[in-house]
Amino acid sequence: MRRTERYRTKGDANSLWHIYQTVSFWKVAKNFFFIQVGRYTPFIPLKNFIYRTFLRMKIGDKTSFALMVMPDTMFPERIKVGDNTIIGFNTTILAHEYLIDEYRIGDVVIGDRVMIGANSTILPGVEIGDGAIVSAASLVNRDIPAGALAGGNPVRIIYTAEQMEARKQASSRNLQD
Repeated sequence: MRRTERYRTKGDANSLWHIYQTVSFWKVAKNFFFIQVGRYTPFIPLKNFIYRTFLRMKIGDKTSFALMVMPDTMFPERIKVGDNTIIGFNTTILAHEYLIDEYRIGDVVIGDRVMIGANSTILPGVEIGDGAIVSAASLVNRDIPAGALAGGNPVRIIYTAEQMEARKQASSRNLQD
């Protein structure tokens, strides 16, 4: 189960209808502006500066956000990305989700040396462990352990770190024979 805080909404309208009771309009407008600037900025150090300074995202050293990555517009401060990680083109990282009768907010934690493939979506409350690889076009709706290869919609573990290491050793033995 993802780690999210759940908030029931009152009344006859869906939870998104009550969006500005959840988060300030001005915060969303400011975040949207800086996210759009960051999405089109081809200079990774400048992009990381914008995200750290104006969105209060926690971003490690040498981390790279490709063009068109879409961090959460309402709660970007709940996104943490480790060192030397790559977030692929057009990936969406959500720290919130609005449902009919409730909305949920959760931290997204992406470890060090992680590779997220293009066009992936990461849902709130998810942790992706150090050294994990997420294939392109994946819906990350659960935790990914360190060193694992995962992919799909919804995401599933393709290989654990131990299985990948065993494959590498077997491959190197075959090359030596």
